[in-house]
Amino acid sequence: MGAEAVGAPQPVPAAPVVLGLQPSALVDHVARVDWSLLDHIPGERGGSLPVAIEDLEHILSEVKNHILPSANYLSPLKTMAGGSVANTVRGLATCFGVTCGIVGACGDDEQGQLFLDNMKYNDVGLSNLKMKKGPTAQCACLVDAVGNRTMRPCLSSAVRLQADELTRENFRGSKWLVMRYGIFNLDIIHAAVKIAKQEGVFVSLDLASFEMVQNFREPLLTLLESGNVDLCFANEDEAAELVRGEKDADTEAALEYMGKHCQWAVVTLGSNGCIAKHQKEMVRVHAIGEAQASDATGAGDLFASGFLYGLLKGLPLEDCCRVGSCSGGSVIRSLGGDVTPENRQWMYKQMQIKGLPLPDLCN
Repeated sequence: MGAEAVGAPQPVPAAPVVLGLQPSALVDHVARVDWSLLDHIPGERGGSLPVAIEDLEHILSEVKNHILPSANYLSPLKTMAGGSVANTVRGLATCFGVTCGIVGACGDDEQGQLFLDNMKYNDVGLSNLKMKKGPTAQCACLVDAVGNRTMRPCLSSAVRLQADELTRENFRGSKWLVMRYGIFNLDIIHAAVKIAKQEGVFVSLDLASFEMVQNFREPLLTLLESGNVDLCFANEDEAAELVRGEKDADTEAALEYMGKHCQWAVVTLGSNGCIAKHQKEMVRVHAIGEAQASDATGAGDLFASGFLYGLLKGLPLEDCCRVGSCSGGSVIRSLGGDVTPENRQWMYKQMQIKGLPLPDLCN
């Protein structure tokens, strides 16, 4: 089987308002484990470090020996479509009713079908997603007792969309392109940015992980300083790596750097909320106190969903952050990077309390 568009032949759908670039579709295996498991796998705790398929299989085989008991989950391992970009566009579609699509490739295997089914169920458009012969990327998401997570993705052997497979038709009519920084995808990131700018599409970039920024900082700085990234998201650790070695290197210095080259810049600070900048305006927004963390997986991704919804609605910078705080707070209340129906209702309630406009799908 060669590459084929998923769902063809179907009527040509309307262009998604938000298009996510995820060159390799990804399936997350999420489990709550005791930290002793992490003593036996490579890399630092708390970040995201690529591993070989043999390492991934070893980690997943060991999960059963390190699982944390919980009355809330019927299965010790939750498997779902994942990846930062997929989490963000799925959140925009299901929580906010924004028309979204994803451009990339999945394998012709069980994991690829799971990814397709999950995205389709959550109303994410698949007309720009190609199925290719080969395996789909997978990631072990290991969550500790207080909700901190460690990611070990396996991407090396997975099918992926190549830079020369992108076309202007993929982007035409969309308002935003959502991407995640990754050195292995740098060629397609640059190609996507070039086409997006030709089509008048805004570009959003997530900095991925502190290891990615730490190990591949120079190409990232070049990308940001090109002026083609309109919106940049970083967490506290990623921000620290971004300005490592600079004088007075702190989160505000990182925000200042990001804001110098991007129209909008956001640094999320976990339980301390976030700071954001748009041109000369800078705001600090507190996190939602009621959002008890069960699993931090997807917190930044869903924050991005809410922030982008705010931008699409024309909300002020502070309100964009407040919506992001509500959506980011909703996903951490349960295991995995998707928002359950119960947690969506919790999110809408928080938005109402804060006087934020609810999505049309709530009417």
